[in-house]
Amino acid sequence: MSSAMFARDKIIVAVAPVRHSGNPAPPQFSNPLTPAEVAAQAIDCWKEGAAIVHLHVRDDTGAQVADLAWFRETLDLIGAETNLIVNGSTGGVSELSLEERCVSLDEPRVSLGSLNMGSVNFGESVYINTVADIRFWAQRMRERNVVPELEVFNPSMITTALQLRDEGVISDPLHFNFCLGFPGSISSDARNLFFLADLLPEGAEWGLVHEGMVDLSLVCAALGLGARVLRVGFEDGVYLKRDVPARSNAELVRNLVSLIRTAGKEVATAEEAREVLELPSGQA
Repeated sequence: MSSAMFARDKIIVAVAPVRHSGNPAPPQFSNPLTPAEVAAQAIDCWKEGAAIVHLHVRDDTGAQVADLAWFRETLDLIGAETNLIVNGSTGGVSELSLEERCVSLDEPRVSLGSLNMGSVNFGESVYINTVADIRFWAQRMRERNVVPELEVFNPSMITTALQLRDEGVISDPLHFNFCLGFPGSISSDARNLFFLADLLPEGAEWGLVHEGMVDLSLVCAALGLGARVLRVGFEDGVYLKRDVPARSNAELVRNLVSLIRTAGKEVATAEEAREVLELPSGQA
C-alpha cells in the first residue's frame, strides 16, 4: 500500500485554539491569547495527535487585525517544535476589508486557507462573502500556492463551490468543511450532515466544524459518515462533555483522538495529512 493510500485511511485532527466571544465558557476559563500562550497549546495539541492548527490573524487581546506581527511570532514558536499544518483564516466576522481578511495568505507558512462559500445570517448580523469576494480570495490562494478549505454554512454553498470549480476558480480535488451550529446557518443535526455529504461530488473530502460544541455526539455522526477532518478547540467549544470544561486545547484533542481510536480508526500524522490534502511536504 502506498503512503498516500495509507494516509487516506486515517482521520485528520485539526485544532482551533482561540475562543471567540460568542462561545460560552465557565467563569474560571482561561483563553490563550498571546503568541506564547497560543503556541504552547498548539504544540501540546500536536503531541496529542493534531495535524492542523487553524489560526486567525489577531492581536494580544484576541481581536482580528491586519497586522501579521502576532501571527508570525506565533508561527515561529509553533514551527520551532512541530510540523503542524497551518490553516490561515480568511474569515471571521469583523470590520476588516477584503484585502485585510486574507492577509494570512501573505505568510508563506500558510499552506491551507479557509474559503467561505457564501454569505449567511449570523444571529442578528450577516456574514458577508459575495461570489466576487470568493473569487478574489481564491485567486490569492492560487497565487500563494495555498489549498482552499471550502467552508459550507448552508447547502446552497456546495452549489456555489461546484459553479466556481466549473469556472476554473477552484480545482479538484475539493476539500469541504461543513460548519454546523452557527446561529442563522444550518443546525447541528446529524441528519444535516448526511444531507450535505450526499450532495458532494465523487472524490471530494469533507470535515466538520461544530460551533458551540458541548459534546462529541455530532463528531461521532461525522466519523460514521466518512468525514476526513475533525476539528476541536476553544474556538468551537470549550467542553469535553456536557458541563465538563476542558483545561486546555490538548485535552480536547486527546478526547477526540480517543474517540477516533475507539471507533477503530487511526489518526493521521501531519505528513500523512499533507498527502491527503495535497500540500507541499514538510511545510510548517
